[in-house]
Amino acid sequence: MDPSEYFDRFAAFYDAAYDRQGGVVEEDAPFYLDLAREADGPVLEVGCGTGRVYLELLRAGIDADGIDVSTGMLEVLRENAAAEGLDPSVREADVTSFRPDREYALVIVPFRAFLHLTTVADQLAALERIHDALAPGGRLALNVFTPNFEVICEGYGEWEETTVEVDGETHTYRTMTELVDEVEQLARIRSVVLASDGERIFERDAPIALVSRREFELLFRQSSFSSWTVYGGFEYDPLEDSSQEMVWIADR
Repeated sequence: MDPSEYFDRFAAFYDAAYDRQGGVVEEDAPFYLDLAREADGPVLEVGCGTGRVYLELLRAGIDADGIDVSTGMLEVLRENAAAEGLDPSVREADVTSFRPDREYALVIVPFRAFLHLTTVADQLAALERIHDALAPGGRLALNVFTPNFEVICEGYGEWEETTVEVDGETHTYRTMTELVDEVEQLARIRSVVLASDGERIFERDAPIALVSRREFELLFRQSSFSSWTVYGGFEYDPLEDSSQEMVWIADR
């Protein structure tokens, strides 16, 4: 499925679903906000979605733009922004082909959005488009999970379930991650939303790539970035364990 179609249909439930997730969701926004405050110029968020991170930038007075492949997600972002009197500068665009209107001091790709690029061609195209969008001396920052074989063996293929409330109604939200191609290292996230009476009102799959540290290293080597560093988590710790989030910062 095209990622834009998946997220268009999922937009109404996205905020409620991910508000229930801890860890990376709680830690990434302050990290990207600090980078944005340090940046000497405007910021671009790739995959801004409904604005979980992007609106934090606006609240802090950051000059920030956002792009996303999903019109549905952007509609929710604009509604969220209007409720707070914020004026977002966002548009529908694919990171593999977009053309920016200006140069950025910082481009961020939070919440593992880079993993929705499932081919090497798209991954490299995205890096090149981001590189071209950066001003000289600009930086790219992104985070993805480190493929963890224990999690894959024990957790993949198992449903996780929680309840979410949308527009005053309670829904059951179920997700399952499955490994669908061991050779290509591709997985998919299956999402199901059930109404309170058990009626299935949403069911979609989203493909993701499992990308190792070495693969990222090769991608950056093939890109136009001049240097890059990987950290284990948002506190700039060394990446030493597969339980840590991979956080990459690359310089133009």
